[in-house]
Amino acid sequence: MKHRVLVTGGTGYIGSHTIVELVNAGFDVVAVDNFSNSGPDVLEGIAGIIGRKIDFMELDCADRSSFSKVFMKYPDIASAIHFAASKAVGESVGNPLKYYMNNLQSLLNLVSLMREYCGEGASIVFSSSCTVYGQPSPENLPVSENAPLQPAESPYGRTKQMCEDILRDCVKAYPELKVTALRYFNPIGAHPSALIGELPVGIPQNLVPYITQTAAGIRKCLSVFGDDYDTPDGSCIRDYIYVVDLAKAHVQAVRRMLEADSEAFEVFNLGTGRGVSVLELVNVFREATGMDLPYVISSRREGDIEKVWADPSKANRVLGWSADTPLDKVLLSAWNWQKRLLEKK
Repeated sequence: MKHRVLVTGGTGYIGSHTIVELVNAGFDVVAVDNFSNSGPDVLEGIAGIIGRKIDFMELDCADRSSFSKVFMKYPDIASAIHFAASKAVGESVGNPLKYYMNNLQSLLNLVSLMREYCGEGASIVFSSSCTVYGQPSPENLPVSENAPLQPAESPYGRTKQMCEDILRDCVKAYPELKVTALRYFNPIGAHPSALIGELPVGIPQNLVPYITQTAAGIRKCLSVFGDDYDTPDGSCIRDYIYVVDLAKAHVQAVRRMLEADSEAFEVFNLGTGRGVSVLELVNVFREATGMDLPYVISSRREGDIEKVWADPSKANRVLGWSADTPLDKVLLSAWNWQKRLLEKK
């Protein structure tokens, strides 16, 4: 019997790419989503890549009664990858209740249902974030998993810290459960087929979709939030990781928890190990695509961290995983995805 993996938030940006990699690796998948930040057409894109439709149920993970239906229909679920969450830093500052209610309740429901239906050997890969580190002190850059967690700079980041704490407590209390928390840095790019990619609802909250929409003429210009940070060019520094590389790490995490020597609760940073500023990213995009990209310098955005990048050596060593796709190739994949979206209109 194949290993069945439940993917919550399966039609989201990272979830959709992870489904492709899980199927390619031989896992059975069932995905759920409520389409709050995606649409049914993502399922068509996934099917176009893997050659068939996936098992899917439309539901809200924050509604336990609704969520339980997937476990009743698919009693062979053995692992879950939990992406379902609200995820925009800026929005979380303006609407914190949405983030606390959705992100915490959906996780609590998942853990409760996994315990009820999956029994011994149930495992969860949790979609965490580098925002749990807050603004690391200079001596802790690049950030390792052992870096002290600073106060989060946004309600979004706080929900990720809280969720990790919840999972850590649950693993101690419930020995049948294993958890791996993957702390992402900044996922960008699209599948090389250009059949799936990042497609935010409304105005993009993340940098690269705003870049591609600006280059496509959908947005008038890009706003760079701050040029007075303590960085070489004054703009924020992040660790930008290719979404396909990121997706493959989830496959490795599921496999890792099947091993007898894996710990009950493990944490891994997922990044490239290189910090790239916003303005540097803009220049690489221009060079990779040949497109003009008008931008203006705006005031700092509340909730933004000045600079952070990963020490991914633990994931490299333990998971046998690395993110090594060149940045220009990643940005070109994002642009090819944007061009395909324009062609569909």
